[in-house]
Amino acid sequence: MPSRRHDLLARLVPVLRRSRELDDEPTERARVEAWHATLDQGPDRALPTRVVPRFAQRWDATVTDLGFPCHVLTPRGRPVDRTLYYVHGGGYMAPIDPFHVRYATRLADAIGARVVMPDYPLAPEHTWKDSHDALVEDAARWAGSDGGAVLAGDSAGGGLALAMALSMRDRGLPQASSLVLHAPWVDLTTSTPETFAADAIDPWLFIGKTQAYAAWWAGSADDLGRPEVSPALGDLAGLPRAIMLYGTRDLLAPGCRLLARRAAEAGWDLTAIEEPDLIHVYGLLPFVPESARAFRQVRAFLR
Repeated sequence: MPSRRHDLLARLVPVLRRSRELDDEPTERARVEAWHATLDQGPDRALPTRVVPRFAQRWDATVTDLGFPCHVLTPRGRPVDRTLYYVHGGGYMAPIDPFHVRYATRLADAIGARVVMPDYPLAPEHTWKDSHDALVEDAARWAGSDGGAVLAGDSAGGGLALAMALSMRDRGLPQASSLVLHAPWVDLTTSTPETFAADAIDPWLFIGKTQAYAAWWAGSADDLGRPEVSPALGDLAGLPRAIMLYGTRDLLAPGCRLLARRAAEAGWDLTAIEEPDLIHVYGLLPFVPESARAFRQVRAFLR
């Protein structure tokens, strides 16, 4: 049974995020493009670090250029054994959120890692083609460095992290030591009929919006099923060991179950943790016992 804190956030988060179904695709596109026009588009745009305690005192931040900014956070006065390559969620149309930075730095602290967080170009102005190759090459570079790399992400970022892992394997590049996936969006074709039933119980995500965002990210209907876009539909054999955490009050839960089934068929070592009645990316929620439990599970998996 979910905690009271979880259920409170399950009500508050959609309100604070102003979540609602789209009116129509052209109106939503215009809304998102107008929002993007207000964002800092410079190559040195800063990370949103306001919810990370003592960030400036505890982390050295630099930016590398992948054709788009990629943030590298190195802990001050603490040893670094490996890299946490974290790919943020947000439906492929939202930028890095303060809680992405909070989670990534907390996890990196727990496992003795630096953080690498790419600020990849967003839909609808961009598609997967505008960042995929650069992300794959950069993640492989960190995976091949001393200590290797953990490849992680949430929601759309979790799906993108898995798509990157597929390309790293297929191109014979160094692979991540492991994957951490929080409610990954891994099937943008919406091939699972259960997704439509999940739409009725998810307080945060809406199927009309996800279908619009999927079409934007794919760029064309022909690309929706590509493994670079919908990695659950690709060949999953030979991937690094992985952990996936998701709740059942989540529009993306049917896609996560599809991934778990296909992983078992492919012989891929995927630990899937399904939590009853929890919302989307519950593992990133602040101050709830369910996210604390998820954090412990991830930390134990990465030891």
